[in-house]
Amino acid sequence: MNLKEKIEKYLMDVQKPSRYIGGEVGSIVKDKNSVDVSFAFCFPDTYDIGMSHIGMKILYSLKNARENFRCERCYAPDVDFEKIMRENDIPLYSLESLEPVRDFDFIGFTMQYELSYTNVLNMLDLAGIPIFAKDRTAELTQIVVAGGPCVCNPEPLADFFDIFILGEGEEVNLELMDLFNEMKKQGASRLEFLRKAAQIEGIYVPQFYNFDYKEDGTIEKMTVSENAPEKITKRIIKDFDNVFYPENFVVPFTEIVHDRVSVEVLRGCIRGCRFCQAGFIYRPFREKSPDTIYKETKCLCENTGYDEVSLASLSTSDHSQIDEMLTKLIDYTAGERINLSLPSLRVDNFTEELLEKIKKVRKSGLTFAAEGGTQRLRDVINKNVTEEEIMSTCKIAFEGGYSSVKLYFMMGLPTETDEDIVGIAELAQRILDLYYSIENRPKGRSPQISVSCATFVPKPFTPFQFEPQDTREEIERKQKLLLDSVKSKKIKVSYHDADVSRLEAVLAKGDRRLCNVVYTAWKMGCKFDSWSEHFKFDVWLEAFEKCGVDPAYYANRRAEYDEILPWDHLDYMVSKEFFIRENKTAHNAVTTPHCRQKCSGCGVNKAVGRECFC
Repeated sequence: MNLKEKIEKYLMDVQKPSRYIGGEVGSIVKDKNSVDVSFAFCFPDTYDIGMSHIGMKILYSLKNARENFRCERCYAPDVDFEKIMRENDIPLYSLESLEPVRDFDFIGFTMQYELSYTNVLNMLDLAGIPIFAKDRTAELTQIVVAGGPCVCNPEPLADFFDIFILGEGEEVNLELMDLFNEMKKQGASRLEFLRKAAQIEGIYVPQFYNFDYKEDGTIEKMTVSENAPEKITKRIIKDFDNVFYPENFVVPFTEIVHDRVSVEVLRGCIRGCRFCQAGFIYRPFREKSPDTIYKETKCLCENTGYDEVSLASLSTSDHSQIDEMLTKLIDYTAGERINLSLPSLRVDNFTEELLEKIKKVRKSGLTFAAEGGTQRLRDVINKNVTEEEIMSTCKIAFEGGYSSVKLYFMMGLPTETDEDIVGIAELAQRILDLYYSIENRPKGRSPQISVSCATFVPKPFTPFQFEPQDTREEIERKQKLLLDSVKSKKIKVSYHDADVSRLEAVLAKGDRRLCNVVYTAWKMGCKFDSWSEHFKFDVWLEAFEKCGVDPAYYANRRAEYDEILPWDHLDYMVSKEFFIRENKTAHNAVTTPHCRQKCSGCGVNKAVGRECFC
């Protein structure tokens, strides 16, 4: 029985069998004998999640646009199908050809969130690929690589990967595959290839870097071998308006999380919120022209048949030509009865004109990120949003016919006090009172103010990378305080699990000593850690104990400014000096203007050799 027959035999025994069989409209199938290099693109979560990821769609099409390259998709099987795979000797396979992942030249992972780390190990194990890089063959095969936001600190995964790709992948992925093709023809070994790969800008080969630690656990020094660079600089796309973008997406048979066309309208962020990793690691700010956005939207809708479009960015309303962009898009989408979704709106540039455009394409509630419950805390985090702007935005929404508003906040931020927690409930109450004060508010509808409160997780490459996270007990105390402070049933509060946020902080700020913890946790049964039904924090704690590692060292300790951090040898173009300066400014509750108002000297302009805004 061949592999396809084995797979088909058990499909009706699992939920959502269409996750595992491939053959979707838009998928690209190539003859493996007619290409030079093959790449198995793996997403370490279920098909439903991975198929929604825009970065994977871009790089999948980019690689397959080259005639001599073959890129196929692979997702983590859910527990029901994994059990069948292990019991019936079905290896992890790609969806296009249903061939074992272990037979591909590259096995690439996109690392989008820390709680997917154990899934990487599980997928390598299912594929029959040695989990530790040191145990892999000396031959030039099965190169395990990773990219994505989590590789800005890849050290907790360093023992498992041959290569990390820093920054934006549109150019460097092709360069890496071209190098592999050239060296394979020369009969090169794995080590010879890795030596050459390390010289490509944006490529980090972790086995060429070693760390010594002091008695207090901090890093004493890093040593580099094989002539690898002392610092690895991320890759960026300079001409973003003409960067490759797919003309087609793979359209799934089953419903996925974001089942729609996504069009990236800008990359980077001008705002400088001090907790936000994405806002710094994706700098410099670049945007596509309204014409380019319109062409890509129209092309994808026509080719996929989707009737919904989402504009992807960190802050859509910061596009310098948003009015022209939306006018073009709405003229098209309204005429074709296509729903247009505009996430990532800010309260400080929300206008009646923008609302009128939104109402033409979306009737659901509006979502805004206030982040802090008091003005003092919003200044600490550099949100640069005033309560007056929040209330004005809600007034525009209520007068425009909306009766529900969702507000995002964060709990456990640096310098936070109980007054800031109570301030979240009080701000929500003032918004509710505002609704009832408006004479021309929507009639016959009950208002709903939703408060979603995440736990602050200190992240690398942010001004708050030095900060400790609140303890679990303190977070749970603050969550109870928030609930007790809400006085109306029309204000609905939700918040994150404190244990999940604690593990995320440990993995985000960790070093190589966590590799053994991740491996031990996986061996003890941890996987799908971002799913509440699978999350086993007690097992993780046992793994930390077995490995002699204290999670509090990473999550609850403040780092010194002059300390060598696990990610200091990686250059994301924003300087550590800037982060130190911003951290000090935060503790004085002083704001920094956004990039269009005044350059804050983060270092990106020096790195790219031009001014960010002309």
